[in-house]
Amino acid sequence: MNLIAFAASSSQQSINKKLVTYAADRLKSFSPQLVSEILDLNDFETPLFSVDKEQRNGHPELAKRFLEKIQQADYIIISFAEHNGSYTAAYKNLFDWCSRIEQKVYQDKPILAIATSPGKGGANNVLTSAINSLPHFGAKLMGSLSVPSFNQAFDSEKNRLADHELAEELDRQLAQFVKV
Repeated sequence: MNLIAFAASSSQQSINKKLVTYAADRLKSFSPQLVSEILDLNDFETPLFSVDKEQRNGHPELAKRFLEKIQQADYIIISFAEHNGSYTAAYKNLFDWCSRIEQKVYQDKPILAIATSPGKGGANNVLTSAINSLPHFGAKLMGSLSVPSFNQAFDSEKNRLADHELAEELDRQLAQFVKV
């Protein structure tokens, strides 16, 4: 069983990458045979999408490789970063390219959508957008979780959720996730 997990962010200091890495590690406790890979969107950086570029140059190889990673996965966890209430430019651009290659980007894979931010909103705006959008692009949405006030909710020294209620909810969703 293969899991890919990624933060929908290009930040090297991404709190969403910390959260998605933690979630992937926790998932192994429910499914020890799971092989996980944490992807970095910086490894799939593509030119700014436009129909003109698509007609002129075709589809970027890195977008094709990203889709191959999705195809090889049995499970996917995405942690959505929020920029001005929406997706990050890095994620949206890669997603736009991928959707031009394969409209069902997520290829009927089970997905757990999570999000965090330093503020009290917990990236809830972008998470809501993702929850509404993902099924239209081939995602079997299995659950979602917003982690507000990341710097208080997450213990970076111990690399774990310090907020016990959020940790229990994430564990509950992860346990259900691998039962698919």
